[in-house]
Amino acid sequence: MIDVVTGMDIWESVVIGAGQAGLSASYHLQRLGIRHVVLDANASAGGAWQHRWDALTMSDVHGVAELPDAAAPVRDAQRANIVVPASFAAYETEHDLPVIRPVQVDSVTDDDGILVVRAGERTWRTRTVVNATGTWTQPFLPRYPGMVTFLGEHLHTIDYPGPEHFRGQRVLVVGGGASAVQFLGALAPITETLWVTRREPIWRDDEFTPEAGAAAVALVEKRVAEGLPPQSVVGVTGLMLRPQEHEAWGLGAYADRRPMFQRVEPDGVRWADGSFEPVDAILWATGFRPAIAHLSPLKLRSAAGGIQLDRRGRGTRAVADPRVQMVGYGPSASTIGANRAGRTAALGVRTALGAPVTTG
Repeated sequence: MIDVVTGMDIWESVVIGAGQAGLSASYHLQRLGIRHVVLDANASAGGAWQHRWDALTMSDVHGVAELPDAAAPVRDAQRANIVVPASFAAYETEHDLPVIRPVQVDSVTDDDGILVVRAGERTWRTRTVVNATGTWTQPFLPRYPGMVTFLGEHLHTIDYPGPEHFRGQRVLVVGGGASAVQFLGALAPITETLWVTRREPIWRDDEFTPEAGAAAVALVEKRVAEGLPPQSVVGVTGLMLRPQEHEAWGLGAYADRRPMFQRVEPDGVRWADGSFEPVDAILWATGFRPAIAHLSPLKLRSAAGGIQLDRRGRGTRAVADPRVQMVGYGPSASTIGANRAGRTAALGVRTALGAPVTTG
């Protein structure tokens, strides 16, 4: 389709992001015969997986669900940041997915009913957008008094260099999620660790059944349905130890958890009661936020601060603008959820294309 005003090509859909959710969406869009492109900020295939630390193996990850019409990567001792990107690259080639990279999308705006995706000097005009940008590029680092005075290392999950980097140091791990548990499991056997969280950790020792997973997803769906900022699915399931973390458990790495400190000092951290702990490094396993700033011009956020999705939070369509599908957001942030959301989003795009175009 050609824009009669500008003479520019108008795509039926533009997918932003070529991680698991984006590739799944592209696969299903292609099967439906929907003309689209996929814009990926990375220079090579692999999404966020190519940026994970070298020590993370396929046997360490929570799981990588298979992409549509493909087998899941083997769970073994190989590096995840090599195996998963290689599988994504092969998938793009096998299915001839229209991925363009590197393209860092700056904004998505409305031009009289047509969405305009801008990346530097380049633009793509489209009737619909599937946003699949995930969270990896938006690490969340809380602010505490004195942080800039610390003489040791501040590292976020995104910067984690692997356990050997910290051998012989005293490391403070901050955060109550699965990443913090994994870091402590790797670090406690080779160095001294401390663990702090804002809330008391909730552990689970029962089997994580499909029913338990569905209940956790339902909690995230409820937030998204109400337009609240999403929580991660993992964040509401409770913490579980894998076999590789049992040694750290035996060393007391998890039992010695403390509440959050009050301030950071040059050589460590201090609590409100005046107690002080010297540390060499602070590892902030404090999570990520959705990478959606480029969508701001469309005003998709609700008064509650999140993007409300259709079907009571189970869908992918932004309630504020039916031309926008959100995959890898809220309940579809898991690998299995991302695959399912790809199909839902493609169907949503087909519906939007068959309906009158809505101006923003």
